[in-house]
Amino acid sequence: MAAAVRSLGAVWLHHQRHSFSKMVYQISLYPGSVNVLVPNRHLAAAVPATRREKKTRKDTKEKTSAERLDEIEKIKSYRYMEGEPEDDVYLKRLYPRRIYEVDKAIHLLKKYQILDFTNPKQGVYLDLTLDMALGKKKKVEPFASVISFPYPFASEMNTVAVFTGNELEMKIAEENGAAFAGGSNLIQKVLDDEIHVDFYVAVPEIMPELNPLRKKLKKRYPKFGRNSIGRDIPRMLELFKTGHEIMVDEEREHFLSTKIATLDMSSDQIAANLRTVINEVCRHRPLNLGPFVVRAFLRSSTSEGLLLKIDPLLPKEAEAEESDKEPSAGGSRL
Repeated sequence: MAAAVRSLGAVWLHHQRHSFSKMVYQISLYPGSVNVLVPNRHLAAAVPATRREKKTRKDTKEKTSAERLDEIEKIKSYRYMEGEPEDDVYLKRLYPRRIYEVDKAIHLLKKYQILDFTNPKQGVYLDLTLDMALGKKKKVEPFASVISFPYPFASEMNTVAVFTGNELEMKIAEENGAAFAGGSNLIQKVLDDEIHVDFYVAVPEIMPELNPLRKKLKKRYPKFGRNSIGRDIPRMLELFKTGHEIMVDEEREHFLSTKIATLDMSSDQIAANLRTVINEVCRHRPLNLGPFVVRAFLRSSTSEGLLLKIDPLLPKEAEAEESDKEPSAGGSRL
């Protein structure tokens, strides 16, 4: 009996020593804490850590994609609320995008400026999306125009160069504020990058000599369609010195953005300048093809864009015909 007990004790002692030899110490991360003996566990057919991580990421990604699809479907199933939001804070997806009359949009921009304590003289901008299609796979080429605002806001005048070979016309140009005036000598200075101005105008007689400047000046090259070619030098200078250039974006050929006013101007003045831009833009595409301006947003330098009700702003075909019958005056259209 005693022998059996001693044998059992030896087995138990051997087992204890074997178990403790398989245990490792965990170093304490915090001073003063107790080290704990942790058994060194061996798992059969363990999956490599990298494979587990990839599987976890894949499952998470698939789950996220499914959740996104569900969220999109939920948003699509939402019905728009009737009427307008009663509070300043609301879920935009529950309401259709609001469309504003011009006067209301200007009023809101002025209100936002007061609430946000931003610059009261900040710029007001008009962003237009255009339908450049002409039918039969043709489209309106990106254009640039110079317009005279009924209520100018620029603090500085533009610089203008006049191309003419007539000495009397050179003198008239200089007396009316031309930055430069001349013939072949002026052409060479432009080619040599000795002269840089905002706009170039010319008399018809000198146009054959300007061909070397065509690629260099690009959209600023004098053209009849822009009223930058003519014999009335004082009138051309008056337009281009105080005029404002609008231009279709070269990369986004259906988009035009331009400054039209400053926020401290009256609502009537801002609205008048806005209509001037719309009328000039619509002149570049036949009205019988439908609305040229697809969407219009009005914004200030610090505010969001407000979608405008565009139909009342577009010129009607009958109005355009009547305006064509009237003699042109003022040179505000290019």
